[in-house]
Amino acid sequence: MKVRKNIYLHLVIIIALIYIALLTILYCSESAESDAMIQTFGDAFWYSLVTLTTVGYGDLVPITPLGHAVGMIFLLLSAGITVTLLGAVISFITSEGMPFLMLNMQRRKNWYYFADYEVESDTLAANIYKEDPDALIIYGEERNRYREKRDYPCIYVNVSPDKIVEKKKEVGAKCKIFLMKENDIEVNSRAAHLDKLPVEVYARSTNGRDNLSGNINFFHSYECCARQYWRSKPLCCNENSIVLIGFGNYGRSILERAVLTNIVSIHQHVAYHIFGDVGDFLTIHHRLNRVFSINEESATCDSLIFHENPWAEAHSILEQADRIIICEDDEQSGWSIFWTLNDYYRISGRVDLRSSRKAPGISYFGANEDIYTPQQIIRTDLNKAAIMINELFRKSVSYPTRSWEELDDLHRQSKIVAADHLLMKTRILLEDETITELNASVVKRAYDKYCKTSTSEEGKEVYRKLDHMRAVRFYTFYNWSYGLARNDIKREHPMLCQYEELTQEQKRERDASWELMGNIYTKLE
Repeated sequence: MKVRKNIYLHLVIIIALIYIALLTILYCSESAESDAMIQTFGDAFWYSLVTLTTVGYGDLVPITPLGHAVGMIFLLLSAGITVTLLGAVISFITSEGMPFLMLNMQRRKNWYYFADYEVESDTLAANIYKEDPDALIIYGEERNRYREKRDYPCIYVNVSPDKIVEKKKEVGAKCKIFLMKENDIEVNSRAAHLDKLPVEVYARSTNGRDNLSGNINFFHSYECCARQYWRSKPLCCNENSIVLIGFGNYGRSILERAVLTNIVSIHQHVAYHIFGDVGDFLTIHHRLNRVFSINEESATCDSLIFHENPWAEAHSILEQADRIIICEDDEQSGWSIFWTLNDYYRISGRVDLRSSRKAPGISYFGANEDIYTPQQIIRTDLNKAAIMINELFRKSVSYPTRSWEELDDLHRQSKIVAADHLLMKTRILLEDETITELNASVVKRAYDKYCKTSTSEEGKEVYRKLDHMRAVRFYTFYNWSYGLARNDIKREHPMLCQYEELTQEQKRERDASWELMGNIYTKLE
């Protein structure tokens, strides 16, 4: 569309220059003759206008040979100029004029601007509209005309995001911008200066930080898939052997979420068997051996076992696994592995397959409908919970701490992981492994149970140890180590030690994420 508009613009400029040149020739040739009817530049303009519009009043006519030649050119150009100008006007009306008029009529709605139209954009837009019926979806790239009609209101406006924000900022309703192409923030010219806009921007990326310049938030499809997987299919207490087949982007993200959030008991010893190219994973996370047993099963802690041999040779591991997660980046390869396991192996545990499309009758995960949701991308509830955890933490300690706005990405992420673990805490407290979603009733029951059981010193110690395990795993994953005082540059923290070595004040700090449930359920009501 932009290319077409540029062509129209260039054509208009060229035709305008030719037109002015012809008018000048006509005026000069005719005004030199005393008996000519065209004596002024205005006469020449009027004659050209009457001729080009094919009206032909006949009140003014050229008499010189050069004037006749210009008149013939005007006659020949009349149809082309009319069509070109009409096309330019129609193009403007349909691409900007009419859509902007429609936007002005719906300025009180909540605007969600998508810089491009992708399958992921369509999925997220549909899920946004389900949760927010007052939403207006705005696309900066034309939808495929041959796709079926969508069930949500949308407008196509081929303008930059800052113009959308400018139209919206005078009204109090919210406006959000989405860049759904991977690494769009780096290559899309429409992303320029987005950090200066007074709205939230969400950019899909395969790498980079979660946050950039305050209002720009990155999200990763792999991380969203991993979070959705462990939330919908959480680790159960009786699971001790987990197999991951595929260790690309999805496999790494699923293992990372498992490392950070799969804490169900202070006595757990889950063995994660990973089949795939480990690459530089252990080199990057070189301190994991302090909290995990690496390449050897342990009866006292969780194990990460990276197999060099192909998964197809590990018959006993596959057949004894409590869960097999097929998380190949190449979806077709994943399906091939799934059918091979079903046809040739005696599998006793569950098999979960990553599939971007729904697969009825199969335990699948990672469908676009489940990944591209407001809860996964915008993460309003999760971020609110993380902010509350940080505030509770600040109130529970005597030393200076940072507000949410002052936290760097790593420490914001630590609070988000703590909030993410809230579902697991709820399952632990209620001893109910069927819970996969949080609501006010469930959280209130869990909080009541916590209040009752934490009155005893033994009960409180168990809860504190569980959260200490979670915190130690997080910082160790990001290569922090023990230090007498916290040092962000050296990545040292005084709490990265055995629970028994903590001071009483440090132990009390672990209460914040449990006490959060008292704040959460009131927000959910």
